[in-house]
Amino acid sequence: QVQLVESGGGLVQAGGSLRLSCAASPRTFNTYAMGWFRQAPGKEREFVASIRWNSGSTLHADSVKGRFTISRDNTKNTVYLQMNSLKPEDTAVYYCAAAVGLNNYKYWGQGTQVTVSL
Repeated sequence: QVQLVESGGGLVQAGGSLRLSCAASPRTFNTYAMGWFRQAPGKEREFVASIRWNSGSTLHADSVKGRFTISRDNTKNTVYLQMNSLKPEDTAVYYCAAAVGLNNYKYWGQGTQVTVSL
């Protein structure tokens, strides 16, 4: 059983930055990839970014490309989401997830709120 704990959310003005963290335990020996998703009120959950745990290759949604960057620290079993140039439409609950296979996200964190004000 993998437990994921997110942190780093909060309230920020448009144009500002936040960095989300997701600590995984126990060690993610069998993790295929880690991803970030978000869900805004009244909307479906959407993919934000993912990173392959072993290779480090990344994928970002078009809506965040050039503004958000996913990264990981294998020694700390932690994945990050650096969010720059934030917009009000980025307001959502952000979830960290661990995949055990391609697009097979089995474990989810509790979510962290990100609110971007004008």
